[in-house]
Amino acid sequence: MPLVRIDIKRHPDPAHLQTLGKVVYAALRHTINVPEHDNFQVLTEHDGDRLVYDPQYLGIQRTDGQVFIQITLSEGRTTEQKKALYQAIAEGLNREAGVRLEDVFISLVEVRKENWSFGNGIAQYAT
Repeated sequence: MPLVRIDIKRHPDPAHLQTLGKVVYAALRHTINVPEHDNFQVLTEHDGDRLVYDPQYLGIQRTDGQVFIQITLSEGRTTEQKKALYQAIAEGLNREAGVRLEDVFISLVEVRKENWSFGNGIAQYAT
């Protein structure tokens, strides 16, 4: 039940952002067993001055190809699953969309299952 937000600087290829979303969804399915059809994403392009990042934080050389990915998901994944997810996303974006590994920034936000409503004003996963 993840909600994925992907933010990038405006890209000349209109299909680029959709490709990023597809890669992230595939990685979620493969590494942390997200169910089929559980695909909710907000894909946003920004003007150049609307994304701020340090080009050298932690010794990682970043470029204007920076991709910000924030994934809100239910708590409960292991550290190993999270590491596998980060790697699958970065390698997939590199392979499928030409994004440099150094330009993939991922943040996970874990929430309890009762913090989701997928429609109809119902907390579908609350126990």
